[in-house]
Amino acid sequence: MTLTDEKILITGPAGQIAEPLTCSLAKDNDVWGIARFGDLEARARIDGYGVTTRSVDLAVGDFGDLPDDFTYVLHLAADQSTGLDYDAALRVNGEGTGLLLRHCREAKAALVMSTFSVYRPNPDPSHAYTETDPLGDANAPHAPTYSVSKLAQEAVARACARAFDLPITIARMNASYGDNGGLPAIHLALARAGQPVVTRSDPCAYSPIHQDDICTQAGPLLAAASVPATIVNWAGDEPVSVQEWCAWFAELLGQRVELEVRDLPGTQPSVISDNTKRLSLTGPCAVPWREGMARMVEARP
Repeated sequence: MTLTDEKILITGPAGQIAEPLTCSLAKDNDVWGIARFGDLEARARIDGYGVTTRSVDLAVGDFGDLPDDFTYVLHLAADQSTGLDYDAALRVNGEGTGLLLRHCREAKAALVMSTFSVYRPNPDPSHAYTETDPLGDANAPHAPTYSVSKLAQEAVARACARAFDLPITIARMNASYGDNGGLPAIHLALARAGQPVVTRSDPCAYSPIHQDDICTQAGPLLAAASVPATIVNWAGDEPVSVQEWCAWFAELLGQRVELEVRDLPGTQPSVISDNTKRLSLTGPCAVPWREGMARMVEARP
């Protein structure tokens, strides 16, 4: 499904994943974006795409004069705070999702972005996670409350689909990347600065997905929305380890890239996706990882 002439609401439109998608959708649709917008420059940038913005705090749930007649909703905003305030994380990621979906309950469909951090860590680094794998608290070192609060988000979204008869797709994002950033971009910046890239296992593999494929696949994933909610992995087709993409960076930059492996208890040693379900909905990705990361190197000097 290609989205044109729709009235679309996007949460967190200035985010690393959301901004390229917001820019793409704004070309052919009436796009609105909501966030707290503490960064005024970021808001001005989103306004510049032709997006109508409103300042909204999902944890508060006061939508002010925000319309409720959107045809599609893409809920991409998330709390990834570094502390241990679980209550705050649950208010934003859990309660905020419910309040948003209640406000937009007349939409044709909603896409709620979750994360691979909801999966219970599997000790086998070659394990490919499927949508039916066990769930549990994966220790995300950068955001300790993230996994638990995103599980809460999924439960709230599933309940909203049934309570409001609102078709929903819950898409579990793997590792997004592109010109606008992502985990590989963080590693690229460290490599350029001559600093070690720290990872948690050897190999530490992901299924990275380029922002172009995210933009292309958003429509088909919305088309797959259902009641009860559709749950699907959102990831690239090629498993790639941190070690592999850092070796590619070294080749592209013409310099050595140092890697450091640190044991982080409770983390997923690798996060490889079984994409069988997503492939049936969207078809294959179009951007091979080496091409996508080479483009990222050029775009982020």
